[in-house]
Amino acid sequence: MAKVYYDRDANLQALSGKTVAILGYGSQGHAHAQNLKESGISVIVGLHEGSKSRETARGDGFDVYSVADAARNADIIMFLMPDHVQAETYNTHVAPNMKDGAVLAFAHGFSIHFGQVVPPKGNDVFMIAPKGPGHIVRRMYTEGKGVPSLVAVYQNASGRAMDIALAYGAAIGAGRSGILETTFKEETESDLFGEQAVLCGGLSELIKAGFYTLVEAGYQPEVAYFECLHEVKLIVDLIFEGGLTWMRYSVSDTAKYGDLASGKRIVDDRTKENMKKILEEIQDGTFAKDWILENRAGRPKMKKWVAGERGQLIEKVGKELRGMMPWLVKKEAPEY
Repeated sequence: MAKVYYDRDANLQALSGKTVAILGYGSQGHAHAQNLKESGISVIVGLHEGSKSRETARGDGFDVYSVADAARNADIIMFLMPDHVQAETYNTHVAPNMKDGAVLAFAHGFSIHFGQVVPPKGNDVFMIAPKGPGHIVRRMYTEGKGVPSLVAVYQNASGRAMDIALAYGAAIGAGRSGILETTFKEETESDLFGEQAVLCGGLSELIKAGFYTLVEAGYQPEVAYFECLHEVKLIVDLIFEGGLTWMRYSVSDTAKYGDLASGKRIVDDRTKENMKKILEEIQDGTFAKDWILENRAGRPKMKKWVAGERGQLIEKVGKELRGMMPWLVKKEAPEY
């Protein structure tokens, strides 16, 4: 079982007299910056010239610097921009300008684990990864609560890296609910696997397979959409609230029997073997290499895939049906 830390295990004095630079002011960036500030920590924001977030950060009361200037003025530098831009940001703007002994911090281990960012040996490097989106991290903090988070130390040059990491975690509210200890390797590989095999890739393909199985058998696309996509939220909410046992308790006996009788016929040993292959490709760096090269090439494969998915029948039918649901806040993704 993971070791769990709480506010009682953290001392905000570890951040006393230190300035934290938040690089990026998106979902996680705004939440970290505001929570740290309200915890009494000195915070500045580093953004590239032309960033649309500059005015937002200034409006929230922060001094906004270029990334290079933020690095010059910070004792702790937290990377909260997308993975694929962190290496260039670090090499071009941070590494040449940061203070000797500055602490480098991350909310996801990709750049460190796959060698995209190679920190000096004399610098502490830690991770605090909230297990929730930024707006929840912010809202829970304002309500006196917190979002469970992961903590890891990659380099402990000062001997105090964990103290600093736990203080940071407590300052954004994570210590109120629990900070679980992990490693950069474990966080990165398990996160990528979960996204690809279950949460995004696996679930998307399962939904589509069910939808098209019904449509090809002659059922109306609208009915297939309700049964294979729309109602996923009902089931996921039950699982989220009380695990698989609560979901099975809450659904009808017919649904429960069908779950237990048929589920393993869909996700069987062959599925698990494919999952193992995906995990191996994550562990050996194949996926990271492919993703890095895809970005360098301008994302040609990803653009083609996204366009193809957008044009599918399930998306067209879904848009029409969501228009019949006045309780929904309609979401429309921009062209990729």
